[in-house]
Amino acid sequence: MDWTEVTVSVDAKDVDRAGDIAQMVVPYGIYVEDYSHLEEEAWEIAHIDLIDEDLLKKDRTKALVHVYISPEENPAEAIAFLSERYHAEGITHTISTAACAEEDWIHNWKKYFKPIPVGEKLLIRPNWENEYDAQGRTVLHLEPGLAFGTGTHETTRLCMELLEQFVKPGMSVLDVGCGSGILSVAALLLGAERAVGVDIDELAVKTAIQNAGLNHVEERFTALCGNLTERVQGTYHIVVANIVADIIISLTEDVSRFLAPGAVYLMSGIIDTREKDVLDALKGRFEVIARREEKGWIALAARPLVSA
Repeated sequence: MDWTEVTVSVDAKDVDRAGDIAQMVVPYGIYVEDYSHLEEEAWEIAHIDLIDEDLLKKDRTKALVHVYISPEENPAEAIAFLSERYHAEGITHTISTAACAEEDWIHNWKKYFKPIPVGEKLLIRPNWENEYDAQGRTVLHLEPGLAFGTGTHETTRLCMELLEQFVKPGMSVLDVGCGSGILSVAALLLGAERAVGVDIDELAVKTAIQNAGLNHVEERFTALCGNLTERVQGTYHIVVANIVADIIISLTEDVSRFLAPGAVYLMSGIIDTREKDVLDALKGRFEVIARREEKGWIALAARPLVSA
């Protein structure tokens, strides 16, 4: 099967940040077209001042980030992830694909998405996979649709491992940016009494509700469509946010009002180059009590300081 070429067009001024985010999606590299400094770079790198006319016609205000994704890497999720992260970082962008029709790559990756063990207790089972051995693990049945969150991405797995560490029977969980609902459902399967998932994307909210139903936890799950915590009420024993550094930093400013006494704040989706920024936002208000890292992604668990 053909790979999918994902081409992201961004303003040239944003290409470094856009490239950093794209680099985290695939382990085998990206290709960037940036002609904003064509003449200077042609001279500095190749020591030539005669440049092909077609290159001179390129739009200097835009840059293109090319990502090449094999079918087993789930192109649909990668695209949803990129778009979500670029929106969160305030990077204006358009995304196009090549190599096969959209209706093909949306579905074809499913044959490569197999049951995945996560942590010590859970097995994520795609809803179309009927032959699997749970090996004593609790099975999380999942139909991801086009919402972010299948468990194949490091940020989601890191969050699930932290949930496994901190969720105790009877707890309440707030899942900010819930996507497919995978973290909310995982928390409920791990023993949480109730979970609230919130996402700005209506499709994600519908998908999360469906996944709660698949796992027979719908009576303990509430889904809200809204921006971060704008529609959230009450306090929770765990607040989990698998988003991006800038949104986590923003959320951290008032997340304390949603934390019950002794609650834990779980954060993921943090590129390693932004970890310090997140830690600076936590300083003086939270104590980091756990840290996990995989392939350049960081997940943190923190508790409010007594004086915060």
